Amino acid sequence: MVAVVGMQERQPLHESAEHLHSSRALAAEPLACCCGSAGCSLCCGCCPKIRQSRSTRFMYALYFILVAVLCCMMMSQTVANEMKEHIPFFEDICKGIKAGDTCEKLVGYSAVYRVCFGMACFFSIFCLLTININNSKSCRAYIHNGFWFFKLLLLGAMCSGAFFIPDQETFLNAWRYVGAIGAFIFIGIQLFLLVDFAHKWNKNWTAGTVHNKLWYASLALVTLIMYSIAAGGLIFMAVFYTQKDGCMENKILLGVNGGLCLLISLVAISPCVQNRQPHSGLLQSGLISCYVTYLTFSALSSKPVEVVLDEHGKNVTICVPDLGQDLYRDKNLVTGLGTTLLFVCILYSCLTSTTRSSSDALQGRYAAPEQEVARCCFCFGPYGEDTEEQQNMKEGPGVIYDEKRGTVYSYSYFHFVFLLASLYVMMTVTNWFNYESANIETFFSGSWSIFWVKTASCWMCVLLYLCTLVAPLCCPSRQFYV
Repeated sequence: MVAVVGMQERQPLHESAEHLHSSRALAAEPLACCCGSAGCSLCCGCCPKIRQSRSTRFMYALYFILVAVLCCMMMSQTVANEMKEHIPFFEDICKGIKAGDTCEKLVGYSAVYRVCFGMACFFSIFCLLTININNSKSCRAYIHNGFWFFKLLLLGAMCSGAFFIPDQETFLNAWRYVGAIGAFIFIGIQLFLLVDFAHKWNKNWTAGTVHNKLWYASLALVTLIMYSIAAGGLIFMAVFYTQKDGCMENKILLGVNGGLCLLISLVAISPCVQNRQPHSGLLQSGLISCYVTYLTFSALSSKPVEVVLDEHGKNVTICVPDLGQDLYRDKNLVTGLGTTLLFVCILYSCLTSTTRSSSDALQGRYAAPEQEVARCCFCFGPYGEDTEEQQNMKEGPGVIYDEKRGTVYSYSYFHFVFLLASLYVMMTVTNWFNYESANIETFFSGSWSIFWVKTASCWMCVLLYLCTLVAPLCCPSRQFYV
């Protein structure tokens, strides 16, 4: 009886000790995350646990967004004026840090070039540091997945140190061309992955028709929807972005891109292509046509407005739709929404192009067609990243350590994509080659540089898709799985 009472008295003490131990572990977790190699949780007890691989990518993405927002502030004349008005002793501070009388060295395109140079160097170092890491327990993997406070200090030091580079004029001129090359490579990777996605989609759903004929209906329905969107978009632009007199550039662009959509559709179903690639069809060409339509619309929207005099001697804007003029009057609203959407798209492109499957696609590694299992959400298949993570799970306080057996994505390739994204942000925010007159308030008012970049991206996408169709004909001895 006494022994039973003693055990009942010891049990609460044991439970309280365990509770104290878990409380201390939770309290020490933020310190271990910032200054050690532990994974970062969502820093909130009510939030669900997060996988280490995702928390790591989230933290790097957060650093990327912080620097990108800083670049936008440097390109904003409104922010510069507000700082002059509301910061006491503003001119004295600027002279004290040797940034000019009004801190002109900390604003404008040259400041953005320097900051993005520091961010590019940051991701370059980690790209080289994480080459050939296949085990998350190595020392280099611990550095990649932790020590966030020191990484933030390193990023800040690199961005600040770029302002002390000697011979600034030579540096800016050379760095501009490096940035343009890196930005075009970033665009090329996104276009390649889009074409690869189109082929994977068609191949996966076509594999399902062997066992269930309803997949034919799904293929036909989705193909019809995409071609309807593409045709509707081209008709919309023909109505609102062209006029009977003038708008010749818009008419030529719409005619060329519409003809390219028809061309890739005919090539995709041509007998010679079908003999070498039975999985080629209208689903892929429909998706590419939708993307071409989107890029055409984006290019026409980015084109500088044309102003002519009417019969009354008033300035009239032509070749643009007369829709939403009240919205465009609020430049801050347009700039804020447009910039937010731009960075969301860039961040989405970075995160989706750094998965294991994307890395394999760029290296030409594909699953054999006979291994395909048709699924509506084929991106998350049984051999995908999610399943691999589930097999490697090991739970900790606030973090699920899902890389116990090995890494679920390429660390080095992840940093390489963010390195290219840094250059793309630099070129985009500074209006590509119209950098001297660029500022974020007029970013969405139109620019020939942005127009031609988007037009070239459109044609590059079509060329990449045509290459995937024609390559098996040019190299018949080689096996293509795309």
